[in-house]
Amino acid sequence: MQKGKINVTSENIFPIIKKFLYSEHEIFLRELISNAIDATQKLKALSSVGDFDGELGDLTVRVSLDKEAKTITVSDAGIGMSAEEIDKYINQIAFSGAEEFLEKYKNKVDAIIGHFGLGFYSSFIVSERVDIITKSFREDEKAVKWSCDGSPEFEITEVEKEQRGTDIVLYIDEASIEFLEDAKINELLTKYCKFLPIEIAFGTKKETKEGSEEETDVPVIINNTKPAWTQKPADLKEEDYNNFYRELYPMQFEEPLFNIHLNVDYPFNLTGILYFPRIKSNIEIQKNKIQLFCNQVFVTDSVEGIVPDFLTLLHGVLDSPDIPLNVSRSYLQTDANVKKIANHISKKVADKLNELFKEKRDDFEKKWDDLKLFISYGVLSDEKFYDRAKAFTLLKNTDGKYFTFEEYQTLVKENQTDRENNTVYLYATDADAQYSFIDAAKAKGYDVLMLGGQLDTHFINTVEPKLENIKFARVDADVVDKLIEKDKPEASTLKSEEKDQLRPVFRSQLPTKDNFVVVFENLAETDAPALITQAEFMRRMKDMSAMGGGGMGFYGQMPDSYNMVINENHRFVKQILSETDETIGTKVAEIRKEIEPLTTEKDQLVEAKKDIKEEEVPQADKDRLEEVEGKIREQEDKIEATLTEYGKDNKLVKQIIDLALLANNMLKGEDLSKFVKRSVELIK
Repeated sequence: MQKGKINVTSENIFPIIKKFLYSEHEIFLRELISNAIDATQKLKALSSVGDFDGELGDLTVRVSLDKEAKTITVSDAGIGMSAEEIDKYINQIAFSGAEEFLEKYKNKVDAIIGHFGLGFYSSFIVSERVDIITKSFREDEKAVKWSCDGSPEFEITEVEKEQRGTDIVLYIDEASIEFLEDAKINELLTKYCKFLPIEIAFGTKKETKEGSEEETDVPVIINNTKPAWTQKPADLKEEDYNNFYRELYPMQFEEPLFNIHLNVDYPFNLTGILYFPRIKSNIEIQKNKIQLFCNQVFVTDSVEGIVPDFLTLLHGVLDSPDIPLNVSRSYLQTDANVKKIANHISKKVADKLNELFKEKRDDFEKKWDDLKLFISYGVLSDEKFYDRAKAFTLLKNTDGKYFTFEEYQTLVKENQTDRENNTVYLYATDADAQYSFIDAAKAKGYDVLMLGGQLDTHFINTVEPKLENIKFARVDADVVDKLIEKDKPEASTLKSEEKDQLRPVFRSQLPTKDNFVVVFENLAETDAPALITQAEFMRRMKDMSAMGGGGMGFYGQMPDSYNMVINENHRFVKQILSETDETIGTKVAEIRKEIEPLTTEKDQLVEAKKDIKEEEVPQADKDRLEEVEGKIREQEDKIEATLTEYGKDNKLVKQIIDLALLANNMLKGEDLSKFVKRSVELIK
């Protein structure tokens, strides 16, 4: 029997392991099984080069529970260890046995998972004592048992063990009793070991006899030792890829759009399969859907940093031994390889999309609504991806037709170029809510895009500066003739004082006066009497703020603002102007007469001090000017109040405003009910 101390630099190694070294307690099982697979792979490698001439036999790694003894046992039939090797690889924590082994067999071994060293010590996260019972593959070596209670002291004794290989026996501590449940172990094996290259058995199959379930002697194999990504693409059919997708995501019932099989061996090793899920119109933030493996050992499903952010919307697996991991294999470390791999994946994805677009354009267009959000996300977050994607990024119009950037510019350039030589891309976000605006644009022969997706506002802001002499304008941002101004605007048909008279009348019935500005436009007599627009810049900034646009928070705090556009040529507007003049025109004129002498005096006072320094103006003149300006405001307020009082009971004014609100889906509840009743009354 041998006793001794584990060769560590600090006697506090076990508390450090339990608290800091491993980020998640559950990974102890992954590490032990990884080591068991490693030992088995080493034996197979030795056998393949003639350094082991015995029978390999059954190489299944077995996991078993003993709830009464409170133990978990991981058994393998691999390379095993001698007492000397235990002392070298277990008692000297910082040494990695894999390094020496790989150096010797570096040209013959292609599937060594990791080192047998610190990984083993993760077992003390959940154990109060750990035993290693092991017998080397070398016939002259005796079986030994290593035992440690979580302190630096260990004990090695010779034992009887017929078969080569290693049993790791964990005596589970009270704080980790949950790991003695079959369901918990099955969950961890499924999570971490589902695709390991050596069969792993846990439990036995059950069969139903005479209405009751009975245990059999047939072991349950929990892993697929030859997952699709480890096979050659030429050996796989589309059905195989879809079956593997269902194996990865058993609760995902929709088939993926398509997949990309990665197989790179230079300048780094990378294999994997990435699937394009059906995302539709909203980002279903399903990050943690790409699983990262290291030689088929599950590492993490948090792959930020290893793939560009927009690619985290994809599903699938990546496997690379060249991704640097920390000692617990749970977190990625930043290095040049990671960036190279990320760039390569991004390029492969863009190449695949471009290939689909060129070879199967019709099919690509059918899938566009599912692909659009993903591609938009890529364009927004990755400049290199935009450069690759601009050739196959599509714009869809309200007629359901698709165009590349280049195709669309050719389509609309002649008809939709304004007098400042900007080609205006009109777009809608809701075909039903903005129908009247779309209809007005189409009546002019204009085309309208559909850009109502979750990221479309950001997408527009990103691509607009990259497209020369291109300007995007939402179709309801203004009247159509102002969205694409071909000529100088025609002079207004209303005089300034007539607009001043109508403005308070219409303002009197607006739902939120502070958020609406009444403006007059020289529209066709057949156009609507009033319509509501929302300025492109402010609306776009608010939309970006709502989506979390950087630096846009200020705009998000501001209330929505709208233009109530009054068609000055419509007969109803002319009727309101005429009736207003007939009803209160005399009263308003009388007030205006009182303003006239005040305005004259104000002009004289201003003219008198024009060429005098402010400090040289007599105080009496300053006071008088202030007094006159106050009296003018009082009279103007009287006019405003008179016109407002008249307008607020005018049913035609209210009807015109409600029609505009209704067209913008802004008339609801009680106001909508009143509108219906009033409409019936007006019809009578």
